Amino acid sequence: VQLQASGGGLVQAGGSLRLSCAASGSIFSINVMGWYRQAPGKQRELVAVITNYGGTNYVDSAKGRFTISRDNAKNTVYLQMNSLKPEDTAVYYCNVVTALHTYWGQGTQVTVSS
Repeated sequence: VQLQASGGGLVQAGGSLRLSCAASGSIFSINVMGWYRQAPGKQRELVAVITNYGGTNYVDSAKGRFTISRDNAKNTVYLQMNSLKPEDTAVYYCNVVTALHTYWGQGTQVTVSS
């Protein structure tokens, strides 16, 4: 199973980015898909998750600015990030939870300049 994340980059404060993460391989019964991030010197934190029924949860700092969505037919999860702030700068990791395993993507760098 591989998770291929894309969409990171450098953006000015107030700008937008859209992250994508596609899961491939022998993956069955995906329950939860999500995004985490880790800034330098900080612990990895949950940004947003979405269940297979479409239920979502966000870290407080992302509410109202970020939107998580998924395409179950493509085993792909997206994170639309608007009104980005310098404190959003981090490596963003996608995460997939199935009935048996938890998988992590390789991470994509998001840098927001002030």
